[in-house]
Amino acid sequence: MQDNVVTGLPPIVGGQPVALFLGNAPSVLSLARQQYYGNPRNAFWPIMGSLLGFAPDAPYPQRTAALMAAGHAVWDVLAFCRRTGSLDSAVERESMVVNDFETFFATWPTIRRVYFTGGAAQINYRRLAFAPPEVEYVRLPSTSPAHTVPFEVKLAAWRTALGY
Repeated sequence: MQDNVVTGLPPIVGGQPVALFLGNAPSVLSLARQQYYGNPRNAFWPIMGSLLGFAPDAPYPQRTAALMAAGHAVWDVLAFCRRTGSLDSAVERESMVVNDFETFFATWPTIRRVYFTGGAAQINYRRLAFAPPEVEYVRLPSTSPAHTVPFEVKLAAWRTALGY
């Protein structure tokens, strides 16, 4: 990350996904590792591991393969932005460049549900992105360690929303 410029990661997507999980922009640790939800304190991988039956600390390619096999895709709302640190609240609003969701949904027409993994993702998507009307949109409790809701509460909410 040079001059506080954040460049997003490519999506995790394959097969015929039915659901897309959207964060706002990758954290400093995610960028350093080139992995979604790369902060070991982030609850995304433990939640998905619990729901899908894989080890949350399995090698990244195994975790992403498990997501794709379950029909899930992962991406971020923002392709580029400026931010100091990792907090969504630190993103400079005028710097936000949204990912190309029109092309994404045209390429992956099987997606029927978008899950926002935090409030900033939902707000910025609704403000900036192409939103197909036939897709259902659901906000989940944030998996960020900055969102201090207990893991068990987050897991229960995700389990209910995803139907696991």
